[in-house]
Amino acid sequence: MDSMFSLEKLGELFVYHHNAPILFSSGLFFFLFIGFLIVYMSLRKHLLARIIYVTLFSLYFYYKSSGLWFGLLVFTATSDFCIAQGIFHTSSKLRKKLFVTLSLCVNLGMLGYFKYFNFLREVIVSIGHELGYHLGNTAMQSINYQPLDIFLPVGISFFTFQSISYVIDVYRGRIQPLNRWIDYVFYVSFFPQLVAGPIVRARDFIPQIYKTPQVTRSEFGEGLFLVLCGLFKKTVISDYISMNFVDRIFDAPLLYTGLENLMGVYGYALQIYCDFSGYSDMAIGIALLLGFRFNMNFDSPYQSASITEFWRRWHISLSSWLKDYLYISLGGNRKGRVRTYINLLITMLLGGLWHGASVSFILWGALHGIALAVDKFFIGNFGFKQLGAEMKPLNRIAGILITFHLVCFGWILFRASSMKVVGEVLTQIFTNFHPEVFMQFVMGYKGVFILMVIGYILHFMPKKTENWLQGVVTRSPLLLQAAILATAIFIVVQFKSAGVQPFIYFQF
Repeated sequence: MDSMFSLEKLGELFVYHHNAPILFSSGLFFFLFIGFLIVYMSLRKHLLARIIYVTLFSLYFYYKSSGLWFGLLVFTATSDFCIAQGIFHTSSKLRKKLFVTLSLCVNLGMLGYFKYFNFLREVIVSIGHELGYHLGNTAMQSINYQPLDIFLPVGISFFTFQSISYVIDVYRGRIQPLNRWIDYVFYVSFFPQLVAGPIVRARDFIPQIYKTPQVTRSEFGEGLFLVLCGLFKKTVISDYISMNFVDRIFDAPLLYTGLENLMGVYGYALQIYCDFSGYSDMAIGIALLLGFRFNMNFDSPYQSASITEFWRRWHISLSSWLKDYLYISLGGNRKGRVRTYINLLITMLLGGLWHGASVSFILWGALHGIALAVDKFFIGNFGFKQLGAEMKPLNRIAGILITFHLVCFGWILFRASSMKVVGEVLTQIFTNFHPEVFMQFVMGYKGVFILMVIGYILHFMPKKTENWLQGVVTRSPLLLQAAILATAIFIVVQFKSAGVQPFIYFQF
């Protein structure tokens, strides 16, 4: 009886649970990944078998993240695979454009329903209420907004953008379409980047599919280093300061002084960076362990001395996607200065909406769009430099401070649950600051303060030092590298399973 209960309990681990999606930092993922890796290496020289095996594992991984909605991923891949074939095999420009339009309608329509349908309904109902009030129509005023219970499949924004880029690249003649459906499903569903990016371009990734996976000791060490960095950023820094400080500030800003609110904003700036870049580091590292190389996705963005430089360092795969497939499609900078500024604003407005369906995300996008337009204006008219490396030391420091605080202001819009919360945070910072409570904050949030200091020191660490640390791991013997990874995984899993937040024992 006990053995049957144990087997049943074990089996529960391998089915989807909506409240426990699989994560790179979970013990189950590493258990599955080790088993996956053993079979994967045995199929190194069997191309089709390897492609089918990785695709099936990737679909299972997505099932563990979103349940039966993994079928949506298969549908998207099948649709765009057929559309790309249609584009390639027709010589009519009109038909090519119709195929691209069909792809956009399918992908953006699907994204719009799952991510924005309730938001649009709420906007329409709000407009109806206003019209009803002005027209004296009580029926219009009495309509109540009730959001539909729409499940948002994990990573839908990433795999739809990735699939759109493939179709557009085929249309532009930059790549030829894949001949096998399974190869395209492999590309779209590849599990390291499936849930949270980076957005991988077909022309960078597809040629690697057909190469026999070969991971040198140096590449294994580099992959290990990235996984370790990602685990530390995501599991230790981001999760801890989020649960133990940042969430409390943004849940009730008026209960805290302006200084604590400002520390909460600085904490969130670090949290969101460590969350996004930590996951990207793990994705890039895991892919490298499988013999696939992704481009860097974050490059110490808070070291940026201008908002233009920030968007060259922050979520690089997304910002380059927006530039190549939206900004340039709108006309880029080819139609005069005013049109360039408008294109920047539209691109960032849609980029903000991509992150979430709310007014605050749209305002966040508008803030960055206006900032980019202003930055481009000063660069073009007053000789300002785009990159910190091109600036004089004092100008660079000033640029970093201004850019960082502009970005932090944007993060308030990004994190706050409503515009009321945004107003409360700003009101506390500017009217109720109380700098004298700084030491109370330090003593009251010791672990948070230490991790924030460590996080920012590591972030502003010179590139040479980072490369040296990576070299130490990379040049270590293979057994030592494996031992380091196993130890790190064990520690993280123990903390997770015990429900203990990492580094909670930090004390002065």
